[in-house]
Amino acid sequence: MVMSKKSVAVVMGGYSDEYVVSLKSGQLIYDSLDRDLYDVYKVVILKDEWYFLGENDKKYEISKGDFSVTLDNNETLKFDVCFNIIHGTPGENGILQAYWDAIGQKYTGCDFYQSALTFNKKDTLAVLSKYGIPSAKSVYLRKGEEINVDEIVETLGLPVFVKPNQSGSSLGISKVKEKSELIAATEVAFKEDDEILIESFLNGMEVSVGVIDYKGETIVLGITEIVPKNEFFDYEAKYEGASEEITPARIDDETRIRVEEISKRAYNSLGMSGFSRSEFILMDGIPYMLEMNTNPGFSPASILPQQAKIYGISIKDLCGNEVEKALNKK
Repeated sequence: MVMSKKSVAVVMGGYSDEYVVSLKSGQLIYDSLDRDLYDVYKVVILKDEWYFLGENDKKYEISKGDFSVTLDNNETLKFDVCFNIIHGTPGENGILQAYWDAIGQKYTGCDFYQSALTFNKKDTLAVLSKYGIPSAKSVYLRKGEEINVDEIVETLGLPVFVKPNQSGSSLGISKVKEKSELIAATEVAFKEDDEILIESFLNGMEVSVGVIDYKGETIVLGITEIVPKNEFFDYEAKYEGASEEITPARIDDETRIRVEEISKRAYNSLGMSGFSRSEFILMDGIPYMLEMNTNPGFSPASILPQQAKIYGISIKDLCGNEVEKALNKK
């Protein structure tokens, strides 16, 4: 008896500037999934159109009623699983997951609640603090609130980082060294989001930790050290590629074990599933959490695939594991 192959739609794109990276991530997953097990298709979701890519890159509209596509011969194609690799909105903040839940479509990665929660830095760190996971001291502001600069500086010291609260976009982040620069930095952040976070500066090593659930177990794929090329840890360095990534990070065993333990605890405490990448600053051997990404970059140059390679899990197995989990989800 021949088992019929399951159909997998690799869903890529998104509504933010990160859609460019998502298309590269999607391509890697599309290329890597086992064709003996799955029929693999590409679906692109952009603000103004959702489409299926057929032969010769011909576009077919996706029906939003049931996420199906009608092909030339009037045949309707529905997918057993959607492999979600959208970075930013709507695939990383819960919107797409909630929609798929509503229409009964299976998908990879975490549920809508975990996506929405982790996309909100303040709320993630607040929840994780209850599980004993440390983060930087911070002040949280909503647009229109009065900003007491003296009080903020007294609470957090200088320098501070000012960032939009909703993650997924690397825009709007500044490092403020002088009290006089604070208001201008909040204005930049408020352009991106109505809520912003001002965080105390943690002077230490930045590490990026890949955590996944693989074959029923939560594992740390790797700990990557981010070395900024600038004189100090600054966010532009990270986003404009002015940094070097070293896997595994140059840390002693004791610190490594602590980072692994805290990363797994964060993942399990949030009820996570699928790919994740958490950013920490190590200060005096203690990992302080900055944020968790639930749909991190997965292009060949991204951190997670590199960590998997070093860990010894092939991209094919990594992606296949995600599809199987989604198929077996109740």
